[in-house]
Amino acid sequence: FSLLRSGGGEATAADGKPTGPSGKVAGATGTGSAASCARARPKAADTEKKTYDAPPRMAIDPAKRYSATITTSCGDIVVDLDPKAAPLAVNNFVFLARERFYDGLTWHRAVKGLVIQAGDPKADGTGGPGYSFTDELPGADYQPGDLAMANSGKDTNGSQFFVVTSTRPPPYPRNYTRFGKVTKGLDVARTIESLAPESGDGKPTKTIYIVKVAIA
Repeated sequence: FSLLRSGGGEATAADGKPTGPSGKVAGATGTGSAASCARARPKAADTEKKTYDAPPRMAIDPAKRYSATITTSCGDIVVDLDPKAAPLAVNNFVFLARERFYDGLTWHRAVKGLVIQAGDPKADGTGGPGYSFTDELPGADYQPGDLAMANSGKDTNGSQFFVVTSTRPPPYPRNYTRFGKVTKGLDVARTIESLAPESGDGKPTKTIYIVKVAIA
């Protein structure tokens, strides 16, 4: 599984961890204040997450509109989901959110000037819901505020996802299923991104939680 880096060349994710785009983007750093990330550790963080034998059955109506409010330690990120473009991914996200799978998980990865990533019950990049499902790849480049599935190769989508925080994302390969768009709280996402480690890619310097995900 190759990831194009802004510095040129390619890097291989040999460990098989689900991942999103990697690399810095000049002039596109987080703009919020980490001082706003003051929520206490949620009780759900101490709850062991279920695993499942297979992807959820189709339970959404692709003709309807769905939104998700991701409440984080730093505030709310509101996303319009796109079931027409990615019905499997939206159905999966809605299912896991309603199962409270995401509640109490952390944003385990921040890439400076590019993305933040969450959805891993192990918080180390290797966790998932116990199943995988097929890609629904986009026909256009990724844009600021896009919500997409992280993966470790073709058709390996599970529970991990990322939000594009860059103000001008580079044209990365369209290898990640895009299934939504941030409509409010992109500044919150960029606050989380501003906590990227000194290396520019890794676990945030402060533990940031998903408190809950509400579907409407």
